Amino acid sequence: MYTLLIALHILVCFVLILIVLLQAGKGANMGAAFGGSSQTVFGSTGAGTFLGKLTAGVAIIFMLTSLTLTYMASHKGSSSLMEQKPSAVDNSIPATSPDATKLPAPMASPDTTNVPAAPTVPASK
Repeated sequence: MYTLLIALHILVCFVLILIVLLQAGKGANMGAAFGGSSQTVFGSTGAGTFLGKLTAGVAIIFMLTSLTLTYMASHKGSSSLMEQKPSAVDNSIPATSPDATKLPAPMASPDTTNVPAAPTVPASK
């Protein structure tokens, strides 16, 4: 279902892009006002152009698929490792090895008591 909805959403995206690119700009309707032909469905006094109505319908489908995909993605099962319960413990491997208790001695810090002082710079006259 999720894959089908994604495919429908992508198809609607491409259709919406094509419909918007096919439409003429607002200035193109000015020629129709002076006797030119127009793209209206119900004549020059109609409610709107066919492409305008088609754009609105496809935009509504686009919004609905977007909201549905968002809802489905937010309510999908989590795959976090922190939320999974541990499986059966394998007792054949020890939790700690015998050598794990033998840690190396910490390194000694450098001795700063025998460091010579910085040479003095004679004052200029």
